[in-house]
Amino acid sequence: VPVTKVEEITGFRDLMDGRIKTIHTSIYAGIMARRGTSDMEELKKEGITPIDMVVCNFYPPEVGISKMDIGGPCMVRAAAKNWKDVVVVSHPSQYPEIMSCLKKGFDEETRKKLAVDAIRRTSYYDAMIAEIESDEDFPEIITLPYKKYKELRYGENPHQKGAFYTGRIEEPCIASAKKLQGKEISYNNILDANGAIECIKEFDEPTVVIIKHATPSGIASSSDIVKAWEDAFATDEYSPFGGVVAVNREISKELAEKMTKIFLEVVIAPSFSKEAREIFAKKKNLRLLEVEGLEKAERKQDMAFRSVVGGMLVQERDIKIGNPDEWRVVTKKKPSPEDIKSMLFAVKCVKHIKSNAVVFVKGTRTVAIGGGQTSRVDASWIAVHKGGERIKGSIMASDAFFPFRDAVDVAADAGVKAIIQPGGSIRDEEVIKAANEHGIAMVFSGQRYFLH
Repeated sequence: VPVTKVEEITGFRDLMDGRIKTIHTSIYAGIMARRGTSDMEELKKEGITPIDMVVCNFYPPEVGISKMDIGGPCMVRAAAKNWKDVVVVSHPSQYPEIMSCLKKGFDEETRKKLAVDAIRRTSYYDAMIAEIESDEDFPEIITLPYKKYKELRYGENPHQKGAFYTGRIEEPCIASAKKLQGKEISYNNILDANGAIECIKEFDEPTVVIIKHATPSGIASSSDIVKAWEDAFATDEYSPFGGVVAVNREISKELAEKMTKIFLEVVIAPSFSKEAREIFAKKKNLRLLEVEGLEKAERKQDMAFRSVVGGMLVQERDIKIGNPDEWRVVTKKKPSPEDIKSMLFAVKCVKHIKSNAVVFVKGTRTVAIGGGQTSRVDASWIAVHKGGERIKGSIMASDAFFPFRDAVDVAADAGVKAIIQPGGSIRDEEVIKAANEHGIAMVFSGQRYFLH
């Protein structure tokens, strides 16, 4: 392919260690001249050759603001502006389409599509650099750099279209997952898998999290990961059907055999043994997701985004877990050191359950979960109904304060021995009195965990 150096067109050599190469009238006039207008006469007068196509790949955004690409995005934007006359190619993924069009010609629809895509890519490039370099939590302007990872069969429901976009990946997450087998992952699978992964990051110990409709149905930690599965599953043996499971240890043959006794949509783990893979392979539709680093995942304190019609909410990710040394015992009965350990486990669980939420635990396993209710007492009733006799001797955690004593009475009737809650209600004294009447130890954590 014949190549003409830029300096032969501009009459200038590269300046400032190559930082100034293409920023020149001869280049931009050639790109922006509109065919069939007086622009062409001006080009001819100045001895400038028109440019019909701009093909450009940018420097990696990771180089940062001081080394970011200037000339490339400028040429691409110029070509996009003159899209009717200049074809702009801004990514190697477009090359096959370009090669095809070179033979048959570029219609207006293709030119416009390439131009719009080019502007998206320059915007993404700038947004990525801004994100890398910025240390502001709430800047005046937010541009989010996301790339389409894949189109989905549909969105939350079959009548909704859907796609999955990914941004910067800085920790183990659903976006870093590698699919090892199974059907195409769905919109709802991604939501549930994200919930399972984010929940299991709370725990360093071998842990199993079972998720259904974006909320846990069972969570358990144990030195034996198979025992953790059995305990998590025992919390609610009905809800896991069609659910998503996350495990923060390698899945063994024994664990795979137990998991395949029920229908699951997705199984997530940092790794799978060869024997486990062979067992799961018999369930050809089951999606296996490998997420490296899930054993003890570090979580980054960055921002969380949530769209609303006409806007977007931004907040810090909720990765804080209260320090038991800062908790306050408010009842006559005091929790034991083992109770405190169970309370810490319970708090880690309840923060991932849709509000209003309560969880009942024994040791480091859930025995009943109630969530997504419009009143705290309803959440308590549901959990007590599902937990039955297992509630006796358990510890209850609530994601927010008790507005009335009713939920404490429900828990006491079921046999709860201790409760942890944030405190802060105008009826705290009434709630504490109820706990004392029932001989229940109560701790105020001072930390609320609403999840909407």
